[in-house]
Amino acid sequence: MAFPVQFLCKGLRSVGLVLLYYAFSIGITFYNKWLMKGFHYPLFMTLAHLTVIFCLSALTRRAMHCWTGKPRVILNWTDYLLKVAPTALATALDIGLSNWSLLFITISLYTMTKSTAVLFILFFSLVFKLEESNPFLIVVVLLISSGLFMFTYESTQFNLEGFVMVLLASFIGGIRWTLTQILMQKSELGLQNPIDAMFHLQPLMFFGLFPLFLFNEGVSISTSEKLFRVTELSPLLYSLCTLSIGGMLAFGLGFSEFLLVSRTSSLTLSIAGIFKEVCTLLLAASVMGDKMNALNWLGFTVCLCGISLHVALKTYYSKNKVPSLRQLSSRSPELELPLLQQSRYDAEDSAADGYGDEEEITLH
Repeated sequence: MAFPVQFLCKGLRSVGLVLLYYAFSIGITFYNKWLMKGFHYPLFMTLAHLTVIFCLSALTRRAMHCWTGKPRVILNWTDYLLKVAPTALATALDIGLSNWSLLFITISLYTMTKSTAVLFILFFSLVFKLEESNPFLIVVVLLISSGLFMFTYESTQFNLEGFVMVLLASFIGGIRWTLTQILMQKSELGLQNPIDAMFHLQPLMFFGLFPLFLFNEGVSISTSEKLFRVTELSPLLYSLCTLSIGGMLAFGLGFSEFLLVSRTSSLTLSIAGIFKEVCTLLLAASVMGDKMNALNWLGFTVCLCGISLHVALKTYYSKNKVPSLRQLSSRSPELELPLLQQSRYDAEDSAADGYGDEEEITLH
């Protein structure tokens, strides 16, 4: 009798973690789209999010230090600037361009185009020899690229500028996640925990994106009555409050991914990510009024088939592999906070943090 109860509790816990991940992942997409209807400064919004994430990461590190009694890792300047900076710059450009594109395109087109990041991740994984080539990858590429073509073909709400931005963000995202995987697999750096990784990445991301912000939004935002030329306090407080909420959603998304993978598996997150894309498009069509014809839905289905095939291949080829260095190192006692105790990790060749795993990356 104890076995069914334990199985039921584990299932309910997994469902709860998936729903938590959905809330943050889908919520931040719709929230940013809603916010930019009246706040046309996506790069400044991204900088505000980075600041909030850094502060929350620092507080979380402090709490983990108090709980475990062990000091958190702090990199020296040489490693920080030479090894972390490339990842931070690619991450900043990916997030900045993604948020910027929401000024021009619908959530459905954004979701569909960002899903093609798996193509660029596959490409750079092969370049850096993080993944072995196999003939099935050609099928994956054909399915995803043809799905994107069908989705954008004769679309009534297509915007070329926004599409190019988000496609460029997907390309940079391939570099970003490949570098992130390499960074977090370097055991000597000690950045296997995503909280430590976020803490170290945010400052460099901020300064990497700041020149682009100054060039595109510096003059206009300095004369904006919503921030720097306010005549009343309430608009300023409202802007700061809405930007802070977005930053908390971004932090919650990263941490919910970590919880889901550490308590279940990266395969669970991958499958949940596929259904998340479906939920996002359905909500975009019903809530935001995005218009999609039969060909668009067919293209989206073909793209999801390609992503699902990629996830299946990753699962199949990783079954007989030895657990990676990151898996072994991620089982350290310092990760066993009360919320994370009794975690069970898959024997797949996958990450236990929700930031460096390729299966997770391709779906968010």
